[in-house]
Amino acid sequence: MGEEAPGAGRDGPTTGGPAGSRGRACNRPAGTRQPADDRPAGPREPVGFGRLSVRGWIRLVLGTMAALLLLCASVGAVLLGRTNSRNTELVDHIQPGRSATLQLQKALLDQESGVRGFALSGDEAFLAPYEEGVRDERLHRAEVARLLGAGGRLGGDLAAVTHKAARWRQEQADPLIAAIRAGASVDSVQPRVEASKRRFDELRELLHAQERHLVQARDEARDEMMALRVLRDWVFLGMLAVIVATGSLLALLLNRMVVSPLSALRAAADQVAGGEFDRRIEVPGPADVRSVGRSVDSMRRRIAGELTEARARERELARQAVDLDAQAAELRRSNAELEQFAYVASHDLQEPLRKVASFCQLLEKRYGDVVDARGKQYIGFAVDGAKRMQILISDLLTFSRVGRLDDAPVRVAMDDVLAEARRNLAVAVAEAQAGIEVRSRPLPVVVGDPASLVMLWQNLLGNAVKFRHPERPVRVVVDCERDGGLWHFSVRDNGIGVPGEFAEKVFVIFQRLHSRDEYPGTGIGLALCRKIVEYYGGTIRLDTGVPEGARVCFSLPVAEHAAPSGDTVGTTGANA
Repeated sequence: MGEEAPGAGRDGPTTGGPAGSRGRACNRPAGTRQPADDRPAGPREPVGFGRLSVRGWIRLVLGTMAALLLLCASVGAVLLGRTNSRNTELVDHIQPGRSATLQLQKALLDQESGVRGFALSGDEAFLAPYEEGVRDERLHRAEVARLLGAGGRLGGDLAAVTHKAARWRQEQADPLIAAIRAGASVDSVQPRVEASKRRFDELRELLHAQERHLVQARDEARDEMMALRVLRDWVFLGMLAVIVATGSLLALLLNRMVVSPLSALRAAADQVAGGEFDRRIEVPGPADVRSVGRSVDSMRRRIAGELTEARARERELARQAVDLDAQAAELRRSNAELEQFAYVASHDLQEPLRKVASFCQLLEKRYGDVVDARGKQYIGFAVDGAKRMQILISDLLTFSRVGRLDDAPVRVAMDDVLAEARRNLAVAVAEAQAGIEVRSRPLPVVVGDPASLVMLWQNLLGNAVKFRHPERPVRVVVDCERDGGLWHFSVRDNGIGVPGEFAEKVFVIFQRLHSRDEYPGTGIGLALCRKIVEYYGGTIRLDTGVPEGARVCFSLPVAEHAAPSGDTVGTTGANA
């Protein structure tokens, strides 16, 4: 049937070559086709019946079956019509016509018997059968003509009998009756009686011939009807044989064209599912079944390619995991060194600074009368630098400890930590005569470390008080609202504000927008706030849309959604 080799056609060749070529094919982007130069020329698409699909084959078989059945039905209908016609002719015409013919013969015989009896006896009573026979003849002749028709051999027989009977009555019977009625003796009319008998015998011969022709027509119709019945039965048997043969052919065709190819496809698919990804799927059969086989084989090639890529990615991920483990070990070592550095900074570095400040102060106290004003100024610079270095080291320690030295996160009421921060800032707030308003009461409960959250509020409120406007009384507004799984807090003041271009810079450690003479500090406060908020899964930003002052907004997860990270380095490294 011109079956096409599987793997050829629109979907390209199947993967049956070396593993290297398969690897290159799998690395092509999804949806691209293999170049024409790399594809081996497969067999040409089959022509004729080989291009038929399963539906096409079924339609062909069913169409052929329908044509044969239509032909047999037409022949059977013709034969059945002819059988019915002959049966109708035999039952409705020949048999009744034969009976009417016998009645006609009886009427003619009654006429002859009546004439002869009247001639021999001269009694008028013998003419009653003659007259009754004449009447019956007309009736039965009309019935025979109606049943058998006026044409053909039977119609000719009827016409001959009618003509002969009329001549017999005209030439023999009527003159004989008239002579007897006129007074002729029996002996004188005897010759006429003999002549009438001879002429009626001729009529009798015609009646016998008519009877033979009717019997012959009956036998011919019966034989033809039996022959047609036999032929009809054979035609019906032929139709039955065609139906059985076509059904068997259709079953064989379905088994060959559908069941067997699908079974082969299923077996091949099971082998591929079992791990034989390099097995090429070859499916014979109609065009659509071959197309399904090509599609499944194309899917197999794609799965094999993706499996190869997945294994390559798995090897790459394993290698990267080894590298990450090495980096994690290096990171742990670096963290240990940083912790050691923090310990040294908190103890070993601050002690020399305290000595420098103490001895500089002793120098000023002991040799104040000897040292001139410039020397005293230099000593003051040294003392101030040592103190600022101590403050800077202390702030760095605080910044590095966020998330590392905190206790396990607990549920913290923000009202409590905010009150603690306000108590720590009580002196600064009183000096600035600042008013702090909390609009959302009560503040929510979050998950975190109380000390870190106190530090967060203390830095935000402290900045609001420190960076106040010289011409306006300090007003600070704390607000809170919920959005899904987050609490959104805001701290707004009416101070000097922050230009929009520095909205991100203020959260970078040691970044200052003013000199220390204008506003004291180390520039670490907002960086510390970002580190605390991000450690607990939130975000912090500066709202640049307020008309005056500054508004710092930060968010923290709702207590049931909170999941603080324990990776301090990963949380702070990108933002500190």
